Amino acid sequence: MNLTDCRGVPVSSASHAALERLETAADLFHGYFGDPIATIDKALADEPDFVMGHCFRAGVLAACTDKALEPELRHSVEAAEALWAHANARERGHIAAVRAWLEGDFAAAVERWSAVLLEAPRDSLALQFAHLGDFYLGQSSMLRDRVARVLPHWDADVAGYGYVLGMYAFGLEETALYDQAEHTARCAVELNPRDPWAIHAGAHVMEMQDRQTDGIRWLTEREGDWAIDNAFAFHNWWHLALYHLDLGDTGRALELYDGAIRPRPSTVVLELIDAAALLWRLHLRGVDTGARWHELAQAWAPTVEHGYYAFNDFHAMMAFVACADEPAAQALLATLERRAAGSGTNAMMSREVGLPLCRALEAFGRGDYGRAVDLLQAVRTVAQRFGGSHAQRDVIHLTLVEAALRAGQGRLAAALAAERSALKAANPFNRALALRARHAIEASRAGAAQAADG
Repeated sequence: MNLTDCRGVPVSSASHAALERLETAADLFHGYFGDPIATIDKALADEPDFVMGHCFRAGVLAACTDKALEPELRHSVEAAEALWAHANARERGHIAAVRAWLEGDFAAAVERWSAVLLEAPRDSLALQFAHLGDFYLGQSSMLRDRVARVLPHWDADVAGYGYVLGMYAFGLEETALYDQAEHTARCAVELNPRDPWAIHAGAHVMEMQDRQTDGIRWLTEREGDWAIDNAFAFHNWWHLALYHLDLGDTGRALELYDGAIRPRPSTVVLELIDAAALLWRLHLRGVDTGARWHELAQAWAPTVEHGYYAFNDFHAMMAFVACADEPAAQALLATLERRAAGSGTNAMMSREVGLPLCRALEAFGRGDYGRAVDLLQAVRTVAQRFGGSHAQRDVIHLTLVEAALRAGQGRLAAALAAERSALKAANPFNRALALRARHAIEASRAGAAQAADG
């Protein structure tokens, strides 16, 4: 006798205990709480032939985008494949998806999870794995539309509906439907206050709308719901730091870095990304961050040869450049060049986005700001191809403006600052950039006049 889960989705198991543990692990994963891997491992210890347990484990490991976890991912994929004959159609779709991910075809993995959803639209795991995959692929419209496809099959009476709304809210925000996104995020949080992804979607809206005070309130008033024993808390702390940074409070941003974003040494790649992204923004502002870069660069160092996901490599390069670690920077560039010459999703990401961006950072670090400008300008309009959110990829534009200023390209810097001000007119930092650009133009004119008089 096979069972169905709490959403009516079939599972090829007759073990109520295994299914109950899967439900618990899935709920933890949907909210990023606790240790879902440890929970599913207990189910697999008792039921080694629990197909969906292996599929779940592989999906969670894939979502970490960490080369160091690949041996564990491979083990779970192969364990699931060994049970192919016992798996139902839905589970075979999951197996095909994690196999594609393991082989480096992230886009195919997402489409296979998406195919599962056509037959089982209440498969919350396929939905979340596909949603995260769309995020890593930079597929903004699919962050919205893939969730929209299944919404008619969900309502408040279905377990986990709040998580679905949270995913939808993020997709709406990434496609600039800010009012609808905020409304949906608030609905999700009303259904389930402990939904860090929905809270995160609301934070993104307020970031994009230049509502720092609202954003600070939104996160701090809900801190007890998203910050305790949560594997995603570092990212919401990062958003809080960005609000303070935009308000010019670099001291508070560093306090959040030390106390919440990177309170202890860690090699978790997703945490390293946010740590680098915040410190680089401070670096662009000329803020002295002490020894923090050196600790972070040491944590990134083991990934130099991985070349697993170009978005990660871009953030590793920030640390190497800020520390003036030229050997590490050159080693990472060599890795990206090898990956760019290969095949698979990350080869495309490295070739089209990651490698030119890392070359731009390396040039910036050497003081070759003109080259940095050229490289950044060439790639910024296609940067979504290596994933991340609009808020995360904004660091590319920030670096471009700063490079233009340092290269003495005042008119370009003014134009870029105008782009930013058109979206966030009251933003203090954007106003400061515009002022610096005007001063650069005036200095250039004065220099030209002096040369003419001479």
